[in-house]
Amino acid sequence: MNRPNIIFIVADDLGYADLGCYGAKSNASPTLDRLALNGLLFTQGYSNSPVCSPTRFALMTGRYQYRLRGAAEEPINFKSRGNTTLGLPVDIPTLPSMLREVGYQTALFGKWHLGFPPQFGPLLSGYDEFFGPMAGGVDYFTHCDSQGIHDLWLNGEETAEEGYLTDLLSNKTIEYIQKKSAVARAGTPFFISLHYTAPHWPWETRDDAHLASEVKNNLFHLHGGNVKTYQQMIHHMDEGIGKIVATLQAENLLNDTLIIFTSDNGGERFSDNWPLVGGKMDLTEGGIRVPWIVHWPALIPQNKVSTQIGITMDWTATILDIAGAHIDPEYPLDGVSMLPILKNANHLFERPLFWRMNYRGQRAYRVDEWKYLKVDENEYLFNIGADERERANLAEYFPEQLRSMRESWLSWNLTMPEIPQGANISIGYSIQNMPQR
Repeated sequence: MNRPNIIFIVADDLGYADLGCYGAKSNASPTLDRLALNGLLFTQGYSNSPVCSPTRFALMTGRYQYRLRGAAEEPINFKSRGNTTLGLPVDIPTLPSMLREVGYQTALFGKWHLGFPPQFGPLLSGYDEFFGPMAGGVDYFTHCDSQGIHDLWLNGEETAEEGYLTDLLSNKTIEYIQKKSAVARAGTPFFISLHYTAPHWPWETRDDAHLASEVKNNLFHLHGGNVKTYQQMIHHMDEGIGKIVATLQAENLLNDTLIIFTSDNGGERFSDNWPLVGGKMDLTEGGIRVPWIVHWPALIPQNKVSTQIGITMDWTATILDIAGAHIDPEYPLDGVSMLPILKNANHLFERPLFWRMNYRGQRAYRVDEWKYLKVDENEYLFNIGADERERANLAEYFPEQLRSMRESWLSWNLTMPEIPQGANISIGYSIQNMPQR
């Protein structure tokens, strides 16, 4: 198997059912729907966290984010500027650094959100090139963060470019592919992290430049936006991905390029996650189950669907497996390679998954069809295969299953550092309609 070029696309706050291929009624995602139809769609893919930066720590390291202090922030925010601890340590092996060691060219276009310079940054953690914001959210036109600070970078320097950020990220990716196509065809593959900020707030479409002067001083823009705007933001991202696919085809690279698409966590304000409950900040299905689409014509047949359970850091393990990368024994992966599933969508294996959140003391554990969930002092036991909406709490009917899963979670938690005192908690959208026991 030849080593492919790899484009790993991460949407921001995109819900599980916000794409047509996952049941959305809007026509916001024709490109992604085609990629799913011509590739592999996972129905049981999860994010490592229901909030931004912790998932990105897991993606970069292939390990549970709880192992790093910076990931205890839910999420990293502007108060982390100048902090020498709250970020991705530069001495830790990362997905791009391990790929670079085996000959890949590496670039990040989009959101970093893993600590601020000069202590932290993409070029210090394995990327050869970088264009995008360092913070969690920025205005799509002025590129200012929630404090009104301009936050757009080209490699190690702040840069000013006019344009709608989603389009800028798509165009930079296209330019990079065109620049690297000859050496890629000659056998030196590239790895692109394309981390969109869409459809994260502020809710602005390509036609909303007139809102920028207002939004840049009120980035949360809680009085703005609507479902139509949200869907249009997804469509702008989808259009960019379509142009990227067309570029790969024009450069004769599409067949040998692995494209993976996912979201960093579940949807937020305008997401329609039916039938899932909850969203960003929640360990209910709506907060952690996300789209997983894989397209690689050289390996993956068309129109395949997998019910395999997996989590963000499994993509790290998968990519490193495909690339033949070397894993540092001091930093063993918690992620598990999904390559067997890419080769055969009918293949399944047991994949236990664990989560915890400082916010509301949440805990979750998923194995096979069962899910253990704790919110505040309330415990739940769900059969996700029969009840993915998490309405029927089976805790009283299967007490031994509840006890076993609680003990498994507690045993796993002992292998992780404790949540440190003073870790930031963002007050997000609370868990919806969860019954008390």
